[in-house]
Amino acid sequence: MIYTNYLRELKKHVKIYIEFFDYVEGDFMPCEMMCGDRATDVHHIQRRGMGGSKTKDYIENLAGLCRDCHMKAESDPMFNMFVRIKHLENVCNQVYAKIEYEKINKEYEAKKNTD
Repeated sequence: MIYTNYLRELKKHVKIYIEFFDYVEGDFMPCEMMCGDRATDVHHIQRRGMGGSKTKDYIENLAGLCRDCHMKAESDPMFNMFVRIKHLENVCNQVYAKIEYEKINKEYEAKKNTD
């Protein structure tokens, strides 16, 4: 119940990021640039613009960064491109892990039902 209340209080894009990567309240979320710091910001790789467009709130566009890396991504287009590449690699790894988990879970359930 505490986790549900925690998620309700978050901004939509932060909630999308946390749920996709299966983080829960209190988890250490590392900066995706692997600098060793805690991710404190969820960065829109492609900017939302002055209107605050919600159409950019999808996982491929949301990267967890520490404050320093976030500031650098906002000011340096080449670094932001590297953030995009690294983030898409992390998204792919998470998808592969979820597929593998489902495969193992199905095999376990099938074996359990035959015993």
